[in-house]
Amino acid sequence: MFKEVADIKTSDQLHLPVPDAKFETVVAKPSEIQKEMVQELSKRAAKIHSGAVDASEDNMLCVTNDGRKIGLDVRLMNPILPDDPNSKLNTCVRNVLQIWEDGKEQKLTQLLFCDLSTPKNDGNFNVYEDIRKKLIAAGVPENEIEFIHNADTEAKKAALFSKVRSGDVRVLLGSTAKMGAGTNVQQRLVAVHHLDVGWKPSDMTQRNGRIIRQGNMNKEVKVFNYVTEGTFDSYLFQTLENKQRFISQIMTSKSPVRSCDDVDEQALSYAEIKALCAGNPLIKEKMDLDVQVAKLKVLKADHQSQKFRLEDKLLTKFPADIQETNAYLAGVKLDAELATAHPQEKEGFCGITIKGVTYDEKKTAGERLLLACSELPNSEEKVIGSYRGFELSLRFDTYHSEYQALLKGQRKYPVALGKDPLGCIIRLDNSLNNFPERISSVENELATLKQQQAAAQIEVEKPFPQEEELAEKSARLAELNAQLDMDEKSHEPEQDEEPRRSSVLAALEEKSDKVEPIKPFKSYLDKDGDAR
Repeated sequence: MFKEVADIKTSDQLHLPVPDAKFETVVAKPSEIQKEMVQELSKRAAKIHSGAVDASEDNMLCVTNDGRKIGLDVRLMNPILPDDPNSKLNTCVRNVLQIWEDGKEQKLTQLLFCDLSTPKNDGNFNVYEDIRKKLIAAGVPENEIEFIHNADTEAKKAALFSKVRSGDVRVLLGSTAKMGAGTNVQQRLVAVHHLDVGWKPSDMTQRNGRIIRQGNMNKEVKVFNYVTEGTFDSYLFQTLENKQRFISQIMTSKSPVRSCDDVDEQALSYAEIKALCAGNPLIKEKMDLDVQVAKLKVLKADHQSQKFRLEDKLLTKFPADIQETNAYLAGVKLDAELATAHPQEKEGFCGITIKGVTYDEKKTAGERLLLACSELPNSEEKVIGSYRGFELSLRFDTYHSEYQALLKGQRKYPVALGKDPLGCIIRLDNSLNNFPERISSVENELATLKQQQAAAQIEVEKPFPQEEELAEKSARLAELNAQLDMDEKSHEPEQDEEPRRSSVLAALEEKSDKVEPIKPFKSYLDKDGDAR
């Protein structure tokens, strides 16, 4: 229904002149402190799950938020903790410095996105100030580093963006909310750094849209995604990918699946926390399979939609078209015999009847025909006489702004009329002498229809080519879900035990493992019935 009213164009279809983006995921190894803190989250999750902690004291959303902080920098949990030189924060600083140095001559610029730990001027540790201090200490002039938060009015924003476009400010830090849509600073941008990940795919699209944009002088740009291994970072990126997969099921030029599942939870379930903290490699395999199975299901839905379209054509369209074409061909052949039975004399004129009067002189006949055109009361077709055994009528074609004569036997044959009286009669004769070409054209059309019918019959019998792969991956996904204890229904709570809170992805997985029957739905088909 949505595709009935939406014309969807994705970026890969538009071919806009934007720079080529090279995406790079930078994986930082966790410190021992980070590992211990992530393990502690598992204990907190266990207490929450057992009901030993009141929701006002601790809950899964708090655990998720702390997990994000730990993945970014442990000093967000406690500012006196040591600064790990191999953290993703310091890795990002090194990358920024290298690109800053390489782009000095052209004054190339960079954006850093971080939604956590924004500057609040309250004296507490924040990521923004830490990055600025390290960049200044490494030789970057202070005036070349700015925070979007300092531009708190439209005038200040405009002035700041102008400085970034000119290259006077070469490193700009900000959050998705403040530095997303409307930030037009792409002219010299060569790199974007994502220190954390947004909750919605649109957040990341807006971030990357600052650099992958028309008007960028660089032909190639870099997009860095920073993750800390063994923390929630990788899982959050994969959850984001899952959300994007849901959106892409609708926002696609292919046939969409009939039902889609939304993933819009910000809190991870107990089972998922446990798997992440244990460093279980199966969870990554499960997330990869989620994406692959969803993609295969979209392809299967598209295959089935094409199959239903072909079945519909085989049952109704092709038989009706062939029957109609055969009837038309029979009519044309009868009209060809009629025209042969009333030939035009080579030197003379066989005569034409207009409004009950027969005209034997060609020029006079043409003049009377044109006069009859001018006497038409409106543009509708009106019978005025006969010519060579065919009924003759006139009409005004408003689309082509021309008068037309129609010769009717078994079928109608329109003839455009000009200003020349003799020319009008010649055009009528040419139309009636054109039957061999008409018959040949209709016979070719009939042959084409039969070829298409035969080809459709072959196509409709073909199975989905990746059916075996889909079955294998769906079975493996179900096996992983069981191993990871994500199928909450498989564990019935004891009578005296409080029922377990369902997993964030449990409902998604429960539905994704079931292949819904897809019925033909004719209303969203495109004109030629092909899915592109």
